Amino acid sequence: MYKMLTFLLLLGLFLNSQAQDEKEYKKKVLEQTEIDLLYSYYKQDGDHSAVTGGKGTEEITNHAPIIIVSTPLSDDEVLTVEGGVDYYTSASSSMINPFDGKSSNGKFEYSGASEKDARAHLDVTYEKSNDSRTKTWGLMAGLSNEYDYTSFNLGASLNKSFNDNNTEFGAKVRAYIDNWKILYPSEFRGNDSFVKLDKSNRNSYSLSLSLAQILSRNLQVVFMTDLVYQTGLLSTPYQRVYFSDKPITTQQNFELAHDIERLPDTRFKLPIGMRLSYYVNDIFTVRTFYRFYTDDWGLSAHTASIEIPIKLNRNFMFYPTYRYHTQTGIDYFAAKGEHLSTEKYYTSDYDLSDISSHQVGFGFRYEPVYSIMKFGSKLKMKSIDFRYNNYKRSDDLKADIVSLAIKFTL
Repeated sequence: MYKMLTFLLLLGLFLNSQAQDEKEYKKKVLEQTEIDLLYSYYKQDGDHSAVTGGKGTEEITNHAPIIIVSTPLSDDEVLTVEGGVDYYTSASSSMINPFDGKSSNGKFEYSGASEKDARAHLDVTYEKSNDSRTKTWGLMAGLSNEYDYTSFNLGASLNKSFNDNNTEFGAKVRAYIDNWKILYPSEFRGNDSFVKLDKSNRNSYSLSLSLAQILSRNLQVVFMTDLVYQTGLLSTPYQRVYFSDKPITTQQNFELAHDIERLPDTRFKLPIGMRLSYYVNDIFTVRTFYRFYTDDWGLSAHTASIEIPIKLNRNFMFYPTYRYHTQTGIDYFAAKGEHLSTEKYYTSDYDLSDISSHQVGFGFRYEPVYSIMKFGSKLKMKSIDFRYNNYKRSDDLKADIVSLAIKFTL
């Protein structure tokens, strides 16, 4: 009896030790802190500015540095903090108040306080996985602010894999609580006959669903959809509208608008998409994407893209990309001077018109097996990613986008 108790005690100690060892050496969701430094430069130009009623310069430049820090809180938990600032200049925004410039040789030089500005944003995400790594849930919150707009968001996510990890289901809910600082075009300020907006809030609620399936060793498909509902002030207060049944008056060579953009205070959006990735061999992979979009404002769109990563050697990857987009305009769009004053809703924003676009680009990725370089004993530069895209739209809007991403581990 004594020997049996001794044996059971030793067996219990051994099993407990094994369990502790397994717990101690359980693979972490994230092995070490990762730091991503991102930067993008965007420049566009066109001649359909919504600020001046659908005609006028759309010149914009934007510099957007971002830092993302993901750190393991435990074997199962990861905290991610993302922050950044968009620095932009906008020639069209300066036309919100065109009468603060200077006259020279009979011509008026327009400028405005909002010509240069910045948007700051911060997002925090907490995620936790179960021991088998088949389920991950997360919570997120964020805040962004610029001179006329403040946005706060909350969300939650769940990802569940099954079928020997060949199938994964994902769901995410998110709410954005936004508020405008109402800024009217200068000709409507102090105008008693002008009908002011009766709300300044905009709330957006979304449910995102995805289903990923490994079809073979070389082929994976992902289906995704978003259900988005918006309510509140969905128009932009400083975008002008000109009517065809009213005369246009000018002040200092500038055409005074008849009204501002006015749109319904609710909107339902439904995009449905699919990604298909095919591993050809050790050199080539083909990644394709298609999305259909529709909403209750009458806009429908098709978007398709393809990216072909080409592995040049162990460390370098080159990937050409192409994206095509086409859409029908919303029911409330018309070009400058084509709306009637009897209409309830109207806009001359060409982003909401019948348009198509092409985007062509390429990228390089350098990621050696170990690291690019070390800084001290812990900080390592792991990869560098560079991308360039050229964008052209059927209404002659053109843009260039350059981005750079550098990943560190700590």
